[in-house]
Amino acid sequence: MYSTAANAELALLLEVAGTPKPGNVDRERDLPDLRFEHFLAGAVGARPGLDALADPSVGVGEGFERAVAGMSEQSGGNTQFGALLVLAPLVRAAATGPCTPGRAREVVAATTVEDAAAFYRSFDHVDVFVGDPPPDAPDLDVRRGSAAVPAVRDRDLTLGDLMAESADRDGVAAAWTTGFERAFDAADDVAAADGPLADRAADAFLALLAEEPDTLVAEKHGDAVAREVTERASDLREAGVSVATDRDAVDAFADDLVDRGVNPGTTADLVAGALFVALEAHGVRP
Repeated sequence: MYSTAANAELALLLEVAGTPKPGNVDRERDLPDLRFEHFLAGAVGARPGLDALADPSVGVGEGFERAVAGMSEQSGGNTQFGALLVLAPLVRAAATGPCTPGRAREVVAATTVEDAAAFYRSFDHVDVFVGDPPPDAPDLDVRRGSAAVPAVRDRDLTLGDLMAESADRDGVAAAWTTGFERAFDAADDVAAADGPLADRAADAFLALLAEEPDTLVAEKHGDAVAREVTERASDLREAGVSVATDRDAVDAFADDLVDRGVNPGTTADLVAGALFVALEAHGVRP
């Protein structure tokens, strides 16, 4: 029987193995600055931090920072920062009770100012693409990393507070405020489906992308591009397209987004969370 941390590591590996995953690195597609092997190494490197997240004596923020530090030891840069941010409260929830949206909400509500400080320190380990901070809070710009920790402490902000502040513009932060409902719903679909888990991961990605625009795409390329990508995913889903039924159609979509440099990374992060829940709560196995 796999440990909770092992399931989280496996979720990261299965997420990148999901192919085709339009716009993202998969078994058949690298990006100019990121390769498939970087994601494999990032998942393995994150394991000590995932072990820490499964240990209730370690703060959620500290465990997350350790995971990011380990992930960043490969040469590609940021591979799974967002995925680890999705996994952090889910791993803690599963390690301390049932892996449910309600338990995930309790973990988020119990986060502390020190968790928030560790979250900021994690930006010291790797470059992460983020948008500008609110005009009234330049001192909370996450790109400042550990230099912003005094401002976090002065404002008495917990990690849950920080996620709530960003929920209207970041899909991972939004997941923190909703009990990761989208990830849990996708996990139900993964568990109910048949076939290789990597194919189910790819189908879960397309389904999530069809639901709502990816916030990373919106931040990088604008709302119109994000909506266009979601509409194309939705059209494929409405036509009954999946990896099993029409892989060529999904491949064409994937190749087009990679060629355009459009990367729905937030959606991939949620897939990692869904795969973890499928493994941990549903007992799904490759």
